[in-house]
Amino acid sequence: MKQYLQHIHPLAWTIIIGTMFGRLVTSMSIPFLSIYLTQVLGASPTQTGFTVAVSSLAGVLISFYGGYISDVIGRKIVMLVSVFGWACVFFGFAAAQHLWVFFLVNTLNGICRAVFEPTSRAMLSDITPPEHKLLVFNLRYAAVNLGVVFGPIIGLQLGSAESTFPFVIAGIVYIAYGLVLFLQFRIHHNTLPGRSEVTAPKLSTALAVTGRDRVFLPVLLGTIFCVLGYGHFSSTLAQYLAMNTHFTDGGKVFSYMLSLNAVTVLVVQYPIVRTASRFSPIVPLILGNICVALSMLLFGAAGGVGLMMTGVILFTIGEVLLFTMMDMLIDRIAKPEWKGTYFGTIGFNGLGGVMAPILGGLLLDQFGASSGPAVFVPLALTTALGLPFLIAAHKRLKARELAEAKSSA
Repeated sequence: MKQYLQHIHPLAWTIIIGTMFGRLVTSMSIPFLSIYLTQVLGASPTQTGFTVAVSSLAGVLISFYGGYISDVIGRKIVMLVSVFGWACVFFGFAAAQHLWVFFLVNTLNGICRAVFEPTSRAMLSDITPPEHKLLVFNLRYAAVNLGVVFGPIIGLQLGSAESTFPFVIAGIVYIAYGLVLFLQFRIHHNTLPGRSEVTAPKLSTALAVTGRDRVFLPVLLGTIFCVLGYGHFSSTLAQYLAMNTHFTDGGKVFSYMLSLNAVTVLVVQYPIVRTASRFSPIVPLILGNICVALSMLLFGAAGGVGLMMTGVILFTIGEVLLFTMMDMLIDRIAKPEWKGTYFGTIGFNGLGGVMAPILGGLLLDQFGASSGPAVFVPLALTTALGLPFLIAAHKRLKARELAEAKSSA
């Protein structure tokens, strides 16, 4: 393992470590936003749902263009502008006092995330040899969850459900991340691929190519419903716990659930990835969708902390199955000159993240937090709607690979 780690590009290490600290400060602030808006500002679940959802909506609208523009003008400038812009967004959260301000700042939050994330992942793909890509993508995913192990607990101690001060810390950390990235680009500019090495397609051409991809399109449609189910964890579930009288301190329970989620990822990620890598990368997506849907049923049936935590573990297994192989799947499908475009286009599955808090908020307003099944059974069923698309994508990928094998024989 040591010899493999030594071959990872220094900039890749910067992105991986920066991701860890970025998610640490993000997870001690953003996940508690739903509780803060409901409990402190007095917003209704539906108002909170729309305010939380706007981040994903903005991300969906800009994600394709974010990946595409990095193909055109280069990863460096896109990453630097977006990471410093993201820092300003967190300071905006800290200063916000009205619901409409949170709505505006969260819109900018979604834009910065949608530009930076696909561009940084495309950069990782650019600077990593094919034989090390699975390792690098999974190190990044492990870094995400290592940050989330401690972030919610720190956020709980800082009173994130009652204060916006943790956003100040997040802003400072993202400024530091941006400065380190700037230095790394300066030091290693000679070893980085330039714009001249790839010819980015026109935007209309890129849209046409990704839209016609018979494997990519059903993967995108199927993962919209996967992200829909995943999005309920930090939106609907957070509000449900805060409002439910069965839980004396819903905010504390939720912070522990977030940490359990991250710890479980770190424990199960390696064996799951090792096993999943033996199959078509779409098979884990199918199994992950099933696990997330079933976890919704457990959340709805839970009358105490024990069953809730069991649901978190099942949810987390589904999360790992869904997201650990996603980057490898996109890297495998996309042509080199369209990698940023494909990584950006998959961001359209954020439509699920848009629908999650809105759907959850409407159900909570309609049925209240005292009726778990009435809220979470519909959430489980809508999550499972992704299965037909993923199964179709799996069949098409098998047919494509068989055709390619025959043509090369």
